[in-house]
Amino acid sequence: MGSVALSDRQLRIKSIQYRLKILKYIKMANAGHTGGSLSCIDILNVLYNRILRVSPQTFGHPDRDRYIQSKGHSVEALYVVLADRGFFGESELETLCRYMSRLAGHPTRKVPGIEHNTGALGHGLAFAVGVALTGKKDGRAYRVFVLLGDGELDEGSNWEAMMAASHYGLDNLIAIVDRNMLQITGPTEQVCRLEPLADKLAAFGWSVRIADGHDIPALTDVLSAVPFEPGRPSAIIARTTKGKGVSFMEYDPSWHHGVPDNQQYEIAQQQLEQLLREAGGGQ
Repeated sequence: MGSVALSDRQLRIKSIQYRLKILKYIKMANAGHTGGSLSCIDILNVLYNRILRVSPQTFGHPDRDRYIQSKGHSVEALYVVLADRGFFGESELETLCRYMSRLAGHPTRKVPGIEHNTGALGHGLAFAVGVALTGKKDGRAYRVFVLLGDGELDEGSNWEAMMAASHYGLDNLIAIVDRNMLQITGPTEQVCRLEPLADKLAAFGWSVRIADGHDIPALTDVLSAVPFEPGRPSAIIARTTKGKGVSFMEYDPSWHHGVPDNQQYEIAQQQLEQLLREAGGGQ
């Protein structure tokens, strides 16, 4: 149930192409969570093109890996990757957030490839714990990957889920924190301090690693190494930049939810196309 083998260079090019598509379809929809989608896209790229044992053909298989996007507001990144992997046709991305479209502003199981509805922050990890525990009880070989926003960790339900995951020894569960240091109202450390985050996760019984969330080889290495310890759930703190790839969006919380105007969109396209040329991807 693996994915086709792509080189590091091919995946770097793909990440830039994904970013161009994220902006294109958010612009068409006149809605979307731009900054967080750009920060997590490299993680999704590596997961779906290298790590996850799942495909459109095997999505109903009981031993498929499960991916749950708890930070459901960044669904544009997920839709772009699922379309690229063949779960549905790319032309459907043009219907994002339109009336009667399956592609709503948060993940829904109506969309092929999506395991669970998310968007109410703090719920995805608890659901992932239940799925991982079920896998253990049923003797299944699948793994459960869940992507969390760092601002989402303000929700206490996450910490209850972490205690339960450790208690049940769910080493088939992998939580990835998109640590871009920003949430909708500002820097995470000003809104509700998370640091020392690695120490907190470890204190809850998780085995923790820190990685560059935009480095394809680093992400590959850390995601290929799970579980980090037998009998313990794995946590990856992926250090990322909100709005990654577009200079005026990076580090700016106002792009948590925002649509570029025509001039901004043109500048963003130009910057990403320049990165694509530098990566050897043409255009």
